[in-house]
Amino acid sequence: MRKRFPDIFRAGVLLLAFTVLPLAGQDIPEKPYPPRLVNDFAGFLSKEEAETLERKLVAFNDTTSTQITIVIVKDLAGYEKGDFAQRLGEKWGVGQKGSDNGVVVLVKPKTEFSRGEVFIAPGYGLEGAIPDLVCAEIVDREILPAFRQGEYFRGLDRATDVLMALASGEFPADKYMDGKNVPPAVAVPAGAIIILIIILIIAIKSWGSNNHNISGRKGNLPLWLILAMMNSGSRSHRGSWGGFSGGGFGGGRSGGFGGFGGGRFGGGGAGGSW
Repeated sequence: MRKRFPDIFRAGVLLLAFTVLPLAGQDIPEKPYPPRLVNDFAGFLSKEEAETLERKLVAFNDTTSTQITIVIVKDLAGYEKGDFAQRLGEKWGVGQKGSDNGVVVLVKPKTEFSRGEVFIAPGYGLEGAIPDLVCAEIVDREILPAFRQGEYFRGLDRATDVLMALASGEFPADKYMDGKNVPPAVAVPAGAIIILIIILIIAIKSWGSNNHNISGRKGNLPLWLILAMMNSGSRSHRGSWGGFSGGGFGGGRSGGFGGFGGGRFGGGGAGGSW
């Protein structure tokens, strides 16, 4: 009987493993449908705030193929925050297959009985551009100070600006670690926009009085340039990097997020609590 005990013990362990392992990850939320990059399962953000972040991240995805997703959950289902973020990134396939250029920004809001948690997990392909120390700096410098003041949108908006700048190579990680802030967007000065609008109005009136069609007859301003001028005048420039913040982004489709691409995650990242 003594000799058989180890065999029985091993059999029990194997049976337990085969029973429990299929359940692993079942507490991780399912991939959203229709797909979205901002997924608030806890009512943490207002609808307007979530949509503003969504538009910014969709535009960045369309322009660079890098997928940054914000996922806000009510609880971590017993997982450590980093483990939860990694599992979610793998399960959803955040980023492009082969490039592994996804980033998960995980938030578990603070409650009466638990601390708030946040974790930034970059995919395999971005671990060089956004290493663990940089993730920790973004959490400490951009997210937690805002969250502690109850300014949740500001923290996520600023953090994603930094992540986009780093992921696209527009701003090197070493400069950020040296304490330098990501530069604001290069916005068209308000005076220049006003001048462009005035010129456009005068030109349209002039063409109209001469019975010209502004859609592109010889000697007229091209229609694409007219539309670009009108669009530049209507954009909202809020000073965030790359013009992506606040819906004032340049480029990308207007049809929404097309879905995650099958990216992988290797365990990198960092987080914090508030």
